[in-house]
Amino acid sequence: MPSRRDFVITAPVALASALAACRGQTEQTAASTSATPGAPPAFNTSAAVGPAVSGNTFDEAGKLMQISNTAGDRDIMASNWRTSMAPLLERRTGPRKIALEPTLAPATTWNPVLPGTTAGPTRDRFVPSKVDPGPLPASDVDIAFAPVTQLARWIETRKLTSERLTNIYLARLKRYDPQLRCVITLTPDVALRQAKQADAEIAAGKYRGPLHGIPYGVKDLLDTAGIRTTYGAEPFEKRVPSADSAVVARLTNAGAVLVAKLSMGALALNDIWFGGQTMNPWLLEEGASGSSAGPGASTAAGLVAFSIGSETGGSIVSPSMRCGVTGLRPTYGRVPRTGAMTLCWSLDKLGPMTRGVEDTMLVLHAIGGPDAGDVASVPAHLDYDASAPVTGLRVGYVPDWMNNAPATDVDRATLDSVSKLGMVPTPITLPDWPYDSLNLMLFAEAAAAFEELTLSGQDKTLKVQVPDAWPNLFRESRFLSAVDFVQADRLRRKVANEMTRVFSNVDLLLVPSLRDEMLVISNNTGHPSLTLRTGFVNVSQARSDWAPDPAHPLPRFNPPRRVPHGVTLIGRLFDEGTIVRAGMALERAAGVAHERPPKFNA
Repeated sequence: MPSRRDFVITAPVALASALAACRGQTEQTAASTSATPGAPPAFNTSAAVGPAVSGNTFDEAGKLMQISNTAGDRDIMASNWRTSMAPLLERRTGPRKIALEPTLAPATTWNPVLPGTTAGPTRDRFVPSKVDPGPLPASDVDIAFAPVTQLARWIETRKLTSERLTNIYLARLKRYDPQLRCVITLTPDVALRQAKQADAEIAAGKYRGPLHGIPYGVKDLLDTAGIRTTYGAEPFEKRVPSADSAVVARLTNAGAVLVAKLSMGALALNDIWFGGQTMNPWLLEEGASGSSAGPGASTAAGLVAFSIGSETGGSIVSPSMRCGVTGLRPTYGRVPRTGAMTLCWSLDKLGPMTRGVEDTMLVLHAIGGPDAGDVASVPAHLDYDASAPVTGLRVGYVPDWMNNAPATDVDRATLDSVSKLGMVPTPITLPDWPYDSLNLMLFAEAAAAFEELTLSGQDKTLKVQVPDAWPNLFRESRFLSAVDFVQADRLRRKVANEMTRVFSNVDLLLVPSLRDEMLVISNNTGHPSLTLRTGFVNVSQARSDWAPDPAHPLPRFNPPRRVPHGVTLIGRLFDEGTIVRAGMALERAAGVAHERPPKFNA
């Protein structure tokens, strides 16, 4: 399609040539009718493209955009839309001259560190706790539920082999997956080969570190060479990548053992995938929550030593809460997303899900650092010393949030523990702003990432077609305003400035994990979070990520069921070390991390 410059220059020449042919004029006469030299191009001079529109078209569109125009305004827009704005939509109207590869990121990149500010520690330090793992348990189930901190020491001291541990987890995955539907692809051949290699290296004195020989699973949006990576969605069910994602490659280099590709809500939404719904090990009548449903369920049920999840708007926090595991969502840019499915370029993050707080730091230490394949990944120091005291840390909290739903007595008891541990509870305030309007960027970027599904009609093959599922949201997002996108992006910077103000007075925040405002705020600003179990609550009805559906009511329980509950700590940018240290202290004070889902304790 010619540009407006091409049209301005060539259209008069073409007209002159036609006149010359008809009237026998000379080439010199034709040249004299060309555009005046030095004349600039102008808007609204492109060739007309696209369907005819009328004032009524804009009247109806105005209802979607929530704007009002006079009849005269609508008429002038209709008269020139096809030459003014429609040509800008070449990718829609065609001919589509260029394809945008799935790996191609937008030119604009979100930087959580605002201009004029610095963030994160100034040094690299990694001092894990000196764990005495005790004697190796006699039962396989006790070994399976042990945290990585213990498993690593047993393997390092050769009290336990990686091959035995891998077989324990493979057996549990096969036994319990029919109940949980948490596995998309089991990888026994790869796992046993890696386990035997780990044992041989350790026997030869070549110990790589705390993940050497440790079996794990990854959410099925991380590419694995020669092993299908499906995104949990029907259109990608047979997709087999040729290379490992950066995170999987780094875990392999750390000596970890891949036992399974774990389930995820289709295209990273909630907990239903093409194989069904992934269930919560603590309450099998409800979903595991998502979209990191498989990592949450499998880790909670003792089917893997740890797992890797992802978060765009709550997909590590929510399943960690529901399934009672620990989830670390790193600072945006800390962990590279090379080889991971893109849902939202400016929001996606990858992080560990474990059964113990310190385990998350062991994994983060292995997978962090920049990679050329992710333009948003950045170099950043990681400062962690498990022995450093938490006394004096200022823990911010919003009083109103702690006194109202979704906060519970568990949240309030955890806040009380802050004082008992020598930390300083510090009330904070946040402006009453429309934070949910930031979700416009999530929906727009997600619809762009999966545009081909929408345009080709393949979105209709996804299992879930309710109003709050991706197929409908992608279609609706085609009508979001680009102007509103820019305004939301500007609000995002304003919110980031506000978080900078908050963290000038505190070292970390303690918030109810499912408080919607903080989920939206911290995901958009890129601050790290740590979700950990600190107690239990009773529920009389199953919980769901999906909007209520009167035709399919959720199960009710009498008497109520006891399920895990916990809090979330929000840290300064690139300061995961502080929230992990505080989380370890709160974990010890709560004393509930050792409890297991009863139906999987065998």
